[in-house]
Amino acid sequence: MKHQQSSLYLDLDQYQLHLRRLLPMQQGIAPVLMLHGAIENGRIFYSQSGKGLGCYLADNGFMVYCADFAGRGLSKPHVSEGFAQTQQQMITRDIPALIEHVYQLHQQKVILIAHSWGGVVAAASLARFPQLTAKVAAKVCFGSKRVISVQSLERKLKINLIWNKLAPWLSNKYGYFPARKWRFGADDEPQQFLQDTVRWIEGAAFTDLTDQFDYGHSSKITQWPPVWHFAGQNDRLLGHPQDVKAFIAETVPQARFSLLGRSAGYKQDYDHISMLTHPSAVQDHFAQLRDWLLKLEC
Repeated sequence: MKHQQSSLYLDLDQYQLHLRRLLPMQQGIAPVLMLHGAIENGRIFYSQSGKGLGCYLADNGFMVYCADFAGRGLSKPHVSEGFAQTQQQMITRDIPALIEHVYQLHQQKVILIAHSWGGVVAAASLARFPQLTAKVAAKVCFGSKRVISVQSLERKLKINLIWNKLAPWLSNKYGYFPARKWRFGADDEPQQFLQDTVRWIEGAAFTDLTDQFDYGHSSKITQWPPVWHFAGQNDRLLGHPQDVKAFIAETVPQARFSLLGRSAGYKQDYDHISMLTHPSAVQDHFAQLRDWLLKLEC
């Protein structure tokens, strides 16, 4: 590895957010904040052996911070210890605090990179707090969609049955969604956060479920930094290309879009997870993204 790894914690009174810091051996180029999606944590972006997009960017000179959202990963306390959180708290408190923290550490604009639902809540934060965009150099999303419009057998099983019905039932029983125990995902979710996501996934308007703030309208008047969305050719449900495009249309219509598949010249037909974990990604879109970010810095 050409970078060093360590952990730091951002104290938000009742809880702490864990950040895995990946710093290049030499002087860094620009800070990167990585935000994971639902039923996962920051490990989607890095490994201790040096694999993952976060490690790749750190090896190429970027100063990378992979966040664990509250209650997930190494953040304290974990949801299994009675920690509760809503989606609004993540949008209005945690993401702004993370951006501000990384910005203050380096006194440079922050590059935001998100996977799946992380891209949705990040967009909501920037739309709600336009002053944050002045501290963001670019926003990059992998498989981020707000509404799942795809109708298929897989959708009926994974969304209609498991996410919309079984997961809330388990949350009521345990006080949180034990996704790891039931092998539904890499990490658990707070009960209310899970229930908040269901409404948007099913097609509710892009407004806040707590105070009805209109994220959709605010998105149209926000001065966005450069935005790039990636979708996997083989992502048939959780980040289907048509749903990614729909999310772009309701937030940043001018955003760049890339379909990660052989038909577009890539080495693989990537899916929701392999777009960040497949070995071919390093020569494919990881290198493409690195070059784009370097040009932004110029």
